[in-house]
Amino acid sequence: MNVHLTKSQIGLDGVPAAETVLSHVDGERGELVIAGEHVADLAGKSSFEGVTARLWTGATGKALSEANVRASLGAARERAFRRLPELLPATRGLSIVDGFRAAIAPLRAENGLEHEATIVGAFPVIAGALVQRAEGGDPISPDPTLSHAADTLAMLLNRKPEPREVAALDAYFVTVCDHGMNASTFTTRVVASTQADLFAAVTAGYCALTGPLHGGAPEPVLEMLDAIGTPARIKPWVDNALERGERLMGFGHRVYRVRDPRADVLKAAIGRLAADGADLPFASEVEAYIRQALRRKNPDRPLETNVEFFTAILLDALAIPRPAFTPIFAVARAAGWTAHAREQQRTGRLIRPSSSYVGPIPGPANG
Repeated sequence: MNVHLTKSQIGLDGVPAAETVLSHVDGERGELVIAGEHVADLAGKSSFEGVTARLWTGATGKALSEANVRASLGAARERAFRRLPELLPATRGLSIVDGFRAAIAPLRAENGLEHEATIVGAFPVIAGALVQRAEGGDPISPDPTLSHAADTLAMLLNRKPEPREVAALDAYFVTVCDHGMNASTFTTRVVASTQADLFAAVTAGYCALTGPLHGGAPEPVLEMLDAIGTPARIKPWVDNALERGERLMGFGHRVYRVRDPRADVLKAAIGRLAADGADLPFASEVEAYIRQALRRKNPDRPLETNVEFFTAILLDALAIPRPAFTPIFAVARAAGWTAHAREQQRTGRLIRPSSSYVGPIPGPANG
């Protein structure tokens, strides 16, 4: 008998697919817990290496320290740089987003070395090499003594980053390193549940991230701010866009029914950065008016600011090229992807949901 599902059932909304110690999202209350800490508290006291250590410890049951992870990631960045001559040829003629996918796909296990570090360490090296090539330069060699955020910026910008820049990117990495069972993490866990290796699982996760409904909105946020241009144009531009039924980028979320808790963490990080190009007062005016307009349009359930709004402003303030935004998101989220893949392989089972068939039913088989 054909059974038609509701929209939320089709999208698996609220259907648990795994048990995890890694992160928890409460969309009704606007809470995100990563490795046992609220995201705002975690971003205030932990480095990317520190939260990665917590995620990997929870996933594998093997205790790791921040120092362990920092050393392993530094060494992994060096190894990835030596492999660039093998990885980059497949990226010729591709955009940075597509080239990143082509370059991470051939990553492979290295004898006696942790696969998690190999993946997370390679990501910023590949992203930096693609950015430098797009700008006509050569890849910048990593410095294993630097933090992951500092070395990422150095390879992207071809200069020594300032401490405030490093702090801002590190806060971003911590804030977006994991986020429950989002589309890319679910994809990663599905692949890992087949006992495919971490490299296949994480490559699949990145492919899911590139979709515009998941990780592809930060760049359009900047395009929207560019189109608005000045404070005087905020009200007419927003009102006209809503009248035309256009989507306002950086607002609304599939899970959060209130404000995305990551938005305020990144807004505070931008305020501390206060760099050229971080026009936070203008962006805040735009945000305030859009929230007001969305409340008028839909008072029962207005769309609230999501993480992509302030992600766009922060990454732009750091002079990271817009085409690299998705790979830089992946640099952070790779910590969560690898942890979820390990946890799925260690504690889960093959993920094999059913479907509701709504096609024609044939008569009894002959014979």
